[in-house]
Order: sequence, then structure tokens, then C-alpha cells
Amino acid sequence: KKLYGLDSSFKNTATFSRNCLIARRLVERGVRFVELTCTGGNGDRWDQHGGLKDGHTKNARSVDQGIAALLQDLESRGLLDSTLVVWMGEFGRSPRISKLFATPGREHWPYAYTVLMAGAGIRGGSIYGATDRYAEYVTEKPVSPADITATIFHALGLDHAQTVPVGRKQHRLSRGRPLTELFS
Repeated sequence: KKLYGLDSSFKNTATFSRNCLIARRLVERGVRFVELTCTGGNGDRWDQHGGLKDGHTKNARSVDQGIAALLQDLESRGLLDSTLVVWMGEFGRSPRISKLFATPGREHWPYAYTVLMAGAGIRGGSIYGATDRYAEYVTEKPVSPADITATIFHALGLDHAQTVPVGRKQHRLSRGRPLTELFS
């Protein structure tokens, strides 16, 4: 519990960390898919347009210890090799300040973003791709959301090009390319 920060005086750290510990326990018991959502460390989680330094500092404080503990705990139990951990949002943040809002801030930005993947054979400690000096546009090894999805399917041992039932609709993921170079 100490590793996860359940004793933290910062309520949101303890809340998210408790969810990470529960996720580890579920994985340990054979649950195949676990999704965690960030707690509202600063109101609207990571979707802030203004006050980013304060807001994202609080958000990072909410999740950093739990994520680190989850990875360390899974590894110490021999579960990280067979568990894929993915940390991401649905978009990046514009590198320039916009004045469209009452409080100037940054917009949603689909041109460059960060995804963390660990475990399930992903080569640790590596960075894939790069952006320009402002983190505005990808300059090396561009990756699409379909590529990320195909990579996740690859790590799970699933053929991303097959039709996959999702609810009542059928979705084909063949547009993406698994980033096999991420794996050891």
C-alpha cells in the first residue's frame, strides 16, 4: 500500500493509486482487460485549456505514483511480461497559446501526442518518433491512431486486420500497421 501511495495526503493520488492496486489484483486473478480512468486531479482531468502548469502538475501528482507502482508491482510478480500497460489520451495539446477562450490557453492538438506502452514484450526505455522543437508536428516516424490500435492488438496476440465485433457494429482495423519494432 505504501508503494502505491495509498497513505498519501493528496486525495487524488490515493484514489488513482487504489485503482492501480485493484487493477494489479484483477490481472493477477486472470482478468484479461482492465481500464482505468484518471481521477479529476484538477477539475477536468487532463482536458484543460488554461492554467495548464497548475492543472497538469496536480494531475501528474494524481497519477505518477500509481503508474510507477503498478509497473514495478507487475514486474516483481512476473506479470509485466504478459500484461500490456498503455497510458494515453485521445489528443495532444497545441504548442501555442490560443485566445479563443475567456482564459487564454492551449487547444486540442491531433498532430503530436504522447503514448506510453510498457510490458507484453515492449522494449523498455525507448522512444519512438520525434517532433520539432516546439512539439508541434511529428518529424520522425509518424504514427496514426490506427497504428497504435494495431500495435495493441499485436501485443495481445490478435490479428488487427481481422474483423472484430464491437457491440452490434463490425469494425475493420486493417488501416493500421503494428509497430513491431517496439518489441524486444
